[in-house]
Amino acid sequence: MENTYIKRETYLQKIIDRMDNGEVKIITGPRRCGKSWLLKRIFRDYLLASGVESDNIIIVSFDLDDEEEIYGDLTQRDTLKDFLYSRITNANANYYVILDEVQEVEGFERIVNGLNAKDNVDVYITGSNSHFLSSDIRTIFRGRGDEIRVYPLSFNEFCSNRTEPVSELWKEYYTYGGMPALLHHRTPEQKMAYLQRLWDKTYIDDVVERNHVKNREALSSLADALCSSIGSLTNPSRISNVLQSVQKTKICPETVNNYIEYLEDAFLFEGAKRFNIKGNKYFESIKKYYAVDVGLRNAKLNFRQQEITHIMENVIYNELRMRGYSVDVGLVENREMRDGKMAYVQYEIDFIAQNGMEKHYIQSAYKLDGEEKKEQELRSFRKIDDSFRKIVIVGDDIATYTDNKGIVYMGLFQFLKSGI
Repeated sequence: MENTYIKRETYLQKIIDRMDNGEVKIITGPRRCGKSWLLKRIFRDYLLASGVESDNIIIVSFDLDDEEEIYGDLTQRDTLKDFLYSRITNANANYYVILDEVQEVEGFERIVNGLNAKDNVDVYITGSNSHFLSSDIRTIFRGRGDEIRVYPLSFNEFCSNRTEPVSELWKEYYTYGGMPALLHHRTPEQKMAYLQRLWDKTYIDDVVERNHVKNREALSSLADALCSSIGSLTNPSRISNVLQSVQKTKICPETVNNYIEYLEDAFLFEGAKRFNIKGNKYFESIKKYYAVDVGLRNAKLNFRQQEITHIMENVIYNELRMRGYSVDVGLVENREMRDGKMAYVQYEIDFIAQNGMEKHYIQSAYKLDGEEKKEQELRSFRKIDDSFRKIVIVGDDIATYTDNKGIVYMGLFQFLKSGI
């Protein structure tokens, strides 16, 4: 449907910037987030509009069976190689090869590296598991892999071609999230059922099969626990205790850690490390976890826990990651007098967002109603003595302004539409 064609211009531009750079372009992200559409429709349309012949755009999708009746089982390495090389017939023409969900092919890296070695072939692959397509990129592609991470729709993309008031769009977005296929579902019941099917029939099944998980119920319970605790500091031992005491699921911390890694590898959650700003060091044992999509998070919990403060924080985290920032959780330790003696007091910063030399300290504050709340949000900023930008993102739709201490106040919608 044409009205659902969101062009995802940010990602398209990232691909265009990398065209013909001699590296394999690796498009990663969770299943159903729009990777295939980005390459097979949006990027293909761009190539055709740029004058590339359709025969020079070679697309193979490994999670579909359409091609098998004609070409044989293309998940078999030799069959795939024969097919691809039979299509690349003109040494003087440029070819664009798109391999969708390529991790389904055992030994795919040899074919990809062989194609990439040809001067007239530009290779693009997608995958939904970071173990194959993120962690090991340098090894698999001999240092010639260039990753582009794709997320579900941002709020700005979600609002494309929509005319409803922004407050209504925001409520829909923070409830159901930004999975692109939701645009085909009209009723709340359809949207809820779709998101829950994704969890049960796509994500959990995929993680169980790929990692040979023996205790599916424990994995699902762990996903529930992560969804319940978004934006809260935690570690495997703490999660193990919660699972045993609340959900009556016995699972040791080591297994919890493994399962978390599986869910992160599937791009369903991201962990933000805790960073001591004054001490300039990480706390390795404790993180905050965020869901890659708040609609998926809500669906996993059957839409029971709609805490807008935590959901807003999760949306801000995802937006920063979509915009290319690395994101840590900040901690400032300050030596102060407490109860008649000196002690180290810890102050939290929601996010430290960094992109190259650019760095921002960010607090997420759904409401700043009253001086006490405002002081609570600003106290940690006042303990930081460097000159990087300090920003408070407020749930109210306010105009951006800077106070006399240099702290920037920005409305949530302004941030989601225009960034920082």
